[in-house]
Amino acid sequence: MRQFLTVVAFTLLTIGFFAAYSNYGIPQIEPAPPPKEEKLDLGSMTMDQFVALGERIYNGKGTCTLCHNALGRAPALDNVTETAPKRLEDPRYEGETETIEAYLIESLVQPSIFVVAGFGKKGTNDKESPMPDVSGGGIGLSEAEIAAVVAYLQDKSGGEITVEIPTNIENEEAEETEEGEPREAIGDPEALMVKFTCNACHMINGKGGDAGPDLSKIGATRERPYLRRALLNPNADIAKGFEPDAMPPDLGEQMYATEVETLLDYLAGLK
Repeated sequence: MRQFLTVVAFTLLTIGFFAAYSNYGIPQIEPAPPPKEEKLDLGSMTMDQFVALGERIYNGKGTCTLCHNALGRAPALDNVTETAPKRLEDPRYEGETETIEAYLIESLVQPSIFVVAGFGKKGTNDKESPMPDVSGGGIGLSEAEIAAVVAYLQDKSGGEITVEIPTNIENEEAEETEEGEPREAIGDPEALMVKFTCNACHMINGKGGDAGPDLSKIGATRERPYLRRALLNPNADIAKGFEPDAMPPDLGEQMYATEVETLLDYLAGLK
């Protein structure tokens, strides 16, 4: 009996130690606070301010730089005002727009109307774009935000800014326009995949791109530590048949800790 009580006491002490350590010894990760909403007073905004708004959205909420970057995962946009007229005249163009401004807006909300050669989803003969509609899903840009991005792209490429600041939208609210403002953490893994355009490069159950490994059954072949390392340090392990530097090295830094865990749970369950 004495030995039994000794074992019980030791067990309780061990459990108590680990409980105390997990609660007080390990730094607690808390989700970021919800973003502060900013009133877009479009009526008093100058064009310079509107272009600056577009730049912040392009580099932030719009997640445009995840694909439109030096890695070449999507077409370069530095000279878009020069390339847009050529694309409008391309026989493969299926849209109805005639101006650069209208084409850029169309490309943001209906990206599959015209896919630049070599940037379509595998097997679609450049008929389907891996890019999501930026007005929906986890990105959800408003009409005014889309117009601001177009103004920024026109200015960035050295072209004439033809966009007019919307006046029919009264003090629209935007979730993330101030640089450094926190956004709301996303708890839905599929929304996370859309937000960070994972499906532009990764195939899941027959849907997505082929620039990265197929993730349809990744949870059956890879352990969670490997998946975590692939998110936080994508060049640590390069899958056979794929090149290094194809995945943004700072992807994990753009996510909240809770989002990383949510995505890991999702990927680990793909079996």
